Amino acid sequence: MSARLVLQDGTVFEGEAFGAPATVVGEVVFNTSLTGYQEVITDPSYRGQMVCMTAPHIGNTGVNAEDVESDRPQVTAFIVREISQTVSNWRANETLAGYLARHSIPGISGIDTRALTRHLRTVGVLHAALSTDGSRSVEELLHLARTWEGLDGRDLVQEVTCGEVYNWGAGTAGEWTPVPAGAPAPGAATSPRPDAPLVVAYDFGIKHNILRRLTSHGLRVVVAPAQTTAEEVLALRPDGIFLSNGPGDPAGVPYAAAAVRDLLASGLPTFGICLGHQIIGLALGAATYKLKFGHHGGNQPVSDIDSTNVQITAQNHNYAVDEATLPANAVVTHRNLNDGTVEGLRLTDRPVFCVQYHPEASPGPHDADLLFARFAAMVKEQLVQKRKTA
Repeated sequence: MSARLVLQDGTVFEGEAFGAPATVVGEVVFNTSLTGYQEVITDPSYRGQMVCMTAPHIGNTGVNAEDVESDRPQVTAFIVREISQTVSNWRANETLAGYLARHSIPGISGIDTRALTRHLRTVGVLHAALSTDGSRSVEELLHLARTWEGLDGRDLVQEVTCGEVYNWGAGTAGEWTPVPAGAPAPGAATSPRPDAPLVVAYDFGIKHNILRRLTSHGLRVVVAPAQTTAEEVLALRPDGIFLSNGPGDPAGVPYAAAAVRDLLASGLPTFGICLGHQIIGLALGAATYKLKFGHHGGNQPVSDIDSTNVQITAQNHNYAVDEATLPANAVVTHRNLNDGTVEGLRLTDRPVFCVQYHPEASPGPHDADLLFARFAAMVKEQLVQKRKTA
């Protein structure tokens, strides 16, 4: 069946439908990762967005039950140059098209994804309407795209966060662990002991591999819903706080910044990733702003200022912290080498740091995985000091 993608500026792409027959509206972004489409589709940070993959051939490894970052696909729609109908992976139990159809996610293939990507780089992020059921005209889809409310200021976190506090105990067996040189290698992670340091992880749309990486460094993890107050978190008596990735505009979750402001005052070691990084910025009184077309993919170069090296990173965000609004106790530690935006912060008076990118990868390079080791060391060191003075 034919499919039609109409951008809010009137640009039209005609292609072939796959996945579910539907008409949807969303924000179009492009992802430059060469592999890992299953992890991309299931990343909660993509809530409300149609993702265009720049790699031309997608779907050849199918879908399996292990390589998911949440319990369902999160994208509004999926846009590819060519969708593979043949699966060539012994781990796969389903085709990509069948997986999306089962979860009511539409897709369009057979369009010039390079042209779409170049267009978004030129004019910026656009709203779009996609029809894969043949029920809408160009004019109708254009109207839907232009009248859609968009993502700015919306609280998308409530659509992806967990419903209650829970212990993370899955996903550790068979997980890769760093070898001495810091590179990933196959192996089984050791489940943390009952007396291991306890970290409360805020679920703003947390990816499974973040939880795997935290536990692989010997931390017990309790996951808390996004609206959990600082008082409720502190009642769990944690040794550290983790703030996860998540979708949309950080200004749309003011309750998160309010809770984090109180948690920062507690002096607990705190680590934030992506949306968690932006929320720390807001909690410090800084402002955030929307990027022209965002950073989405597994090949973003970041300068690690403290270590004087460059990391190739996985990223997925449309907003950034405004450096000019940061307080004096916040030091920029990482910077994007493509556009100079802030990619990391640390506080000079508290054990707090955060990064805009995704050190857990999935998909992407593992250059920055040592940040999890750094956080674990901070938590364990503070716990030792606490026990000495008890």
